[in-house]
Amino acid sequence: MTAAARADAPISSPSGLRREVRPDGVCTLILARPQARNALSLAMLDALTQTLDAIADDRAVRVVVLAAEGPVFSSGHDLKEITAARKNADKGSAFFEDTLARCAAMMQKIVALPQPVIAAVEGVATAAGCQLVATCDLAIAGADAKFCTPGVNIGLFCSTPMVALSRNLSRKHAMEMLLTGDMVGAEEAARFGLVNRVVAAGQALDAAQEVAARIASKSALTVKIGKRAFYAQAEMGLVDAYAHCSRVMTENLLARDSAEGISAFIEKRAPEWQDR
Repeated sequence: MTAAARADAPISSPSGLRREVRPDGVCTLILARPQARNALSLAMLDALTQTLDAIADDRAVRVVVLAAEGPVFSSGHDLKEITAARKNADKGSAFFEDTLARCAAMMQKIVALPQPVIAAVEGVATAAGCQLVATCDLAIAGADAKFCTPGVNIGLFCSTPMVALSRNLSRKHAMEMLLTGDMVGAEEAARFGLVNRVVAAGQALDAAQEVAARIASKSALTVKIGKRAFYAQAEMGLVDAYAHCSRVMTENLLARDSAEGISAFIEKRAPEWQDR
């Protein structure tokens, strides 16, 4: 690891997003508006977007963990903002389009981020909050965590959460959540593929940070190459996916860290990463 090790003091924004960086390069982002059920208000969406932009260029950050304060991980979009916008002359049309566009852009930034993002979920994640979990590269849930896309129950189908769910769960499991709006427990969420594993209640953040630390010990360049290739090939047909990943792997083999890692393996020693 060549990025300067540091232990940043927690940084909070008026939106309620808190950022903490450990010396090992694990950055924890905490949704800290429990009184508002950690809703993805416009302010929270903008704070997440701006923070992700900053993290993308920060070589000291090697892995991101996304967690939340309180009994609700995130309740999704701020329904009070949505209801207030209905009083506008256009009945809220412009506000709705802007909100959904900002949310979609933020979700895509998580996928495009060079560093892996791990959700640490305690409590309830609903609607766009569930979408946020599905969008993260990995997710670890406490045993009491629950998930749902309940829009169908209030006349608003969870169409944008569907994008993330349909790309991470089997179609039938995604459709079951979307059509019923039922709450799904942590173990069932793991069976569906929404989360990677379930740990004891209250231990999700510790477990996620442990996984993050293991990933942070790898070559950041190699992890970046792999994450980008994973999402790119997933959108391709089989022939194009193999062609693309063969090019990526050739590029990876020419990198300094690949030569170092292979030499270290042969010589039975720990590799010294330079992230290049």
